[in-house]
Parts: sequence; structure tokens; C-alpha cells
Amino acid sequence: MTALAIRVEKLSKRYRLGQIQKYKTLRDTLMDHLYAPARAVSSLAFGRKKSPRAKDHVIWALKDVSFQVEQGDVVGVIGHNGAGKSTLLKILTRITEPTSGVVQGRGRVGSLLEVGTGFHPELTGRENIALNGAILGMGHREVARKFDRIVEFAEIERFIDTPVKHYSSGMYVRLGFAVAAHLEPEILLVDEVLAVGDAAFQRKCLGKMEDIAHQGRTVLFVSHAMSTIQNLCSRAILLENGTIAAEGLPQAVITNYMEMVQNDTVLSLDNRTDREGSGTLRFTKLYAVSESRGVSDTVCTGEDVTVVAEYESSGAPLKNVSISIPFYDHTGRHMFMCWTRLTGQDWDNIASEGEFRVRIDNFPLMPGRYTLNVWSEVNGNLADWIRNATTLNVVDGDFFGTGYLPPSTHAGMAVNHRWDYESRS
Repeated sequence: MTALAIRVEKLSKRYRLGQIQKYKTLRDTLMDHLYAPARAVSSLAFGRKKSPRAKDHVIWALKDVSFQVEQGDVVGVIGHNGAGKSTLLKILTRITEPTSGVVQGRGRVGSLLEVGTGFHPELTGRENIALNGAILGMGHREVARKFDRIVEFAEIERFIDTPVKHYSSGMYVRLGFAVAAHLEPEILLVDEVLAVGDAAFQRKCLGKMEDIAHQGRTVLFVSHAMSTIQNLCSRAILLENGTIAAEGLPQAVITNYMEMVQNDTVLSLDNRTDREGSGTLRFTKLYAVSESRGVSDTVCTGEDVTVVAEYESSGAPLKNVSISIPFYDHTGRHMFMCWTRLTGQDWDNIASEGEFRVRIDNFPLMPGRYTLNVWSEVNGNLADWIRNATTLNVVDGDFFGTGYLPPSTHAGMAVNHRWDYESRS
């Protein structure tokens, strides 16, 4: 029987809104008593209302969460923002104490939860590597033996003797992951912080996590990239409102999550009153489906994206239908257009309800926020036209397969191209 690496039983974490939870020193207590009269006078002078009872300010980040992770498992943790994913990892690393429940881990724990977690800003990269090794219980010789590999992986040779307070967020992440992965913890916990790195470094990190898993060590990985969860993890856990909504094989859990996401992110167009056209055909929904996130308002530059326009009509099947979805940047500049007439795909006959899908290979827009319009024509007449029907966030992706993108100040779109060279000598 495989040994358990992590056991979590009835784990709960409660926070009080508006309060910073910390341990009070004697100095804190004395200062509270000293300033209490002044605070009371201030409340009377400005008519400040008394706070509601404490129980009205309580939220449960986690509530009765129970699961087990076997040694060597790679488990993905997914869910909405605020579902409790990061809180769970902070409890597992003992950064945060649980309100109730049991957490047991077998072996040393390495983690990368936030940019700079575990680093002292005044110390250099070299000194922070030694400090993290000591925290993990490693001897000086063991850390020294792995030092060169850590620095090479992090790609910060030039800055290794610079205080980390001068590092960029990307440098922090590269060094943080390199330390967490190479100091050989039995359990590695990684949060979505890897999204800060560029595409090439993300691929390197994912490869390292695969190596760690093949060595029999355990990985818990929080991510919104469903393709990564699918490819890397043997199991997945879906958190919703601090509880486990689903657990099991990645594909089944991801499907469950996508259904939840679609219900939350796909906005209805039924109530839009600023539309133009005869109404012979009416759009009801407009949303994007990406490889990395499924149904989402966020896609990556370079991945394959499908835009879906759902529609309905009250009459008989419609004839001679043309559909267009133009894309605009935040300044209103027209970036490009998807139009059935351009591709020779106007429909001669369609049903009274359904959905149009347009696939965009290697999505070309640079990172930013964009607006989509949706337009339809039936038998040569404008049927429905909704401006600003939805918005789409575009984030860094690996369009060229090199880990590089043009600077955002130099390009609005990425275009496939290939160079050649010929000598004249």
C-alpha cells in the first residue's frame, strides 16, 4: 500500500473581515489601552457607527475540507478566485494556522505561493538560497552542492550577489521556484504565481515538476490553466466556496469546473436594449472558449480560441445568413474581423435557434483588454447588431514557440513569419 504524503481531515479556516489577525505583543496591548480614549472621542466626534457583532464579519475560507494525497501523486487544485485554494496551501506550509481540523504531512515541504515568499529582501540571492536550505533542514554542504544548478535554472547568474529587493517579479519567481524544486522537498506546493514568468520559463517549471513526480515526490499544483492540470496531474480537486465540490480524475473534475465557469462568465444578451436590426435573428450569448481555460473571458496570445455566438429567432428557418464578429482594442481601434462572407461561409439555411462558432488558430492579439461586437444579416437586411457585446482579456502566451512576444508598445498583433538569409559574397 502506498504511503500517505498528506492527510487533511475536516479542515476549516475562518477570517474576520476588516481585521488583521496577528499575535499581540505586550507592546501592542499597551498601545491599544493608551489610544482607546482617543478612538472613543473620534467616534463620537465624527458619528462613527459601532461595528456590527463580530459574527457578522466572519467568513469561512475553508469549511470541513477532507482529502488524502499519496506519496508520488501530482494533484491539481482548481476553482474560482476566492474558492480557498491559496488558503489551503498556506495552511499546508504552516504559514497560516487552521481554525479547526487536522493537517498531516510526511516529509519536508517546499513551496512557491507568492512572489518572494520566504526571501529576506535585504539578503542577496546567494544568501537567500542558503537561508531557504537551512529552513528546510539541509546542511551547508548539501546546499552548496546544488547551488550551481539552482542559479543556472533561475537564469540569474549576473544578479546572484544582488539583494533580492532589487529583483523584478519575474526574477523573484525564477529564483523562488528553482530553490523550492532543487532543494528536494518530499512535498512541493506551487500556486498560480508561475503565471508571472514568461512562457519559456513556465514550460521549464512544468518539466521540472514532472521530473519531481517521477522521482516519487508529491506535488500540489494550483492553476487556472486547465490544459496544464490535464497533462501534469494524476488527480484534481475542485474547491467552491471553501468546500470540495469535486475530486477525482482530472478530466471529470475539469468538466465539472467548466460547467460552473460557463454559468458564471457567459452573460446573457437577452436584455440588451441598445441593439439594432429587425430582430429576425437575435443573439443571446457571446463568449470565448480557449485551450488553456475552457469557457472564459481570458485567453492567451498564440493559443487556439473559439468564439461562440448563440442565437434564436421566433420564425421559420432563416435563409441567406451572414455573421460578423469584429475585435477592438481599449482605444476603439479596429483590430480584425471574423466574417462569414470573407471566408465564403454565409449560410443558405439555418434553424430557428442554435450557435455559430468561429475558430481562430494561433490567436494573434497582444496582451490587453478587447471589445467584441456581434452583427448579423438575414436576406440582405440587418437582423441584429450589438456593439460592445462582451470583453476579452488577452494574456501572455507562446505564439512563436520561443517564449518571446513583441513589446506591447511596438505591436498590436503577432503575425506568423519566417526569416531566411542569403550571402552576397
